[in-house]
Amino acid sequence: MRGLASIAGQLVVSCQAYPGEPMRSPVIMAAVAQAVVEGGAKGIRAQGIEDLKAIRPLVDVCLIGLVKRGSDGVFITPTVADAVDCAAAGADIVAVDGTRRERPDGRPLAASIEAVHAAGALVMADCGSLDDALYSIAAGADCVGTTLAGYTGERPVSRGPDLELLAELVANVDVPVIAEGRIRNPDDALACRNAGAYAVVVGTAITHPTRITRTFADHLSRSSE
Repeated sequence: MRGLASIAGQLVVSCQAYPGEPMRSPVIMAAVAQAVVEGGAKGIRAQGIEDLKAIRPLVDVCLIGLVKRGSDGVFITPTVADAVDCAAAGADIVAVDGTRRERPDGRPLAASIEAVHAAGALVMADCGSLDDALYSIAAGADCVGTTLAGYTGERPVSRGPDLELLAELVANVDVPVIAEGRIRNPDDALACRNAGAYAVVVGTAITHPTRITRTFADHLSRSSE
């Protein structure tokens, strides 16, 4: 079983590298995915069709897949074709932009969700507000996430996870709510679960050695001043 039920109350790890980074390779991301599963992750969130294809045969946990096109506006699995490609590459759940903004292909969110369901996968809508979540659920999303909290102009960027939005979603929607975004340590993850998160997605704090290393290096530099 690799669907939503398999990640209930569990940790999902986002295995993604940014463009231009040394770890930006399907082979490397697949190895990272294997490593975090050995560490106890019950799900993987990964970006890019080639990464998904490399990861799928190596881990038997829920795979949340997406593609990114650019970095502005609707860029997380922005088109129906992108969503279908993620499902075909082995994603159990396809993550899509769950905002009310216009999509590059001019088609509604419901079209992406319908296509993913037809391909046998589920949909996670990455949202930035309660209105986004309600819109996504009306369009057929199987679960919603706080992924875009603070990045769409509707809410300020919180220092840590947006627990306020998380609690608001939990209280007002009838699908699983997945916490994601600025979860920087185990205490943040626990706070999200205690606030009602169905599952918790952690990325940078686990899988981004450049950022982790910079945290240590900066701390040592400040201490020596």
